[in-house]
Amino acid sequence: MKTLSPGWTRWWTVAFYAMAMAWVESAVVFYLRTMIDRIEPYQPNPLPMIGGFALVELVREAATLVMLLAVGILAGRTWRARMGYAVIAFGFWDIFYYVFLKMICDWPHTLMDWDILFLLPMPWWGPVLAPVLISLLMILWGTFATQFERNPTLERSNWRVWVLSFAGVALALYVFMADAIAASHHGLKAVRMVLPGKFNWMLFGVALILMAAPILRAVREYRWQANLQRAEARPDRFR
Repeated sequence: MKTLSPGWTRWWTVAFYAMAMAWVESAVVFYLRTMIDRIEPYQPNPLPMIGGFALVELVREAATLVMLLAVGILAGRTWRARMGYAVIAFGFWDIFYYVFLKMICDWPHTLMDWDILFLLPMPWWGPVLAPVLISLLMILWGTFATQFERNPTLERSNWRVWVLSFAGVALALYVFMADAIAASHHGLKAVRMVLPGKFNWMLFGVALILMAAPILRAVREYRWQANLQRAEARPDRFR
């Protein structure tokens, strides 16, 4: 009977951990939105100030990021693998958060429903589809980073790819927070009350392409190494 390699065992363990975390996240958000009557987040006064919920929610979001990073650090043996497992965990957690929220309260209705994605450093707004696409990219890159060996020579020439990727991350963050940034000149209350009218899909598409640069590079490296291994295994064929 064929068994999974240790690397894939860790991959699935991290994935199942992230799914379990996603259920907890969905349940907490369901409780919170029920208490403040915001199952549908896109409505007037989307972030009401009730008791100490605001501060508690900010700390909870930061704690969630720490938990996702921690599981990556524990699962990986190198810093590349640790970051790979961390982004795999983030990707599964984010996607299954929406899957479970749909199961719990029948929201979101479609992938185009607006959601408040995050609150740090200010509210991020976007259709559900947008973070799901980013999460898929994270799972793809994390899989390459954790399951496929890399040539050290290729590793040192990757800085340009990461410059493009981080530029894409910055651009995506701007798209998510553009309306909150515009409202910030009018104070905190205006930021809490803002409802975006249109999502900039064109700019977000550019951000996705930039963020995908490490994945495209990883695919090229994987194909190059696979061809090299085949050549070494059957040298007569390549003479």
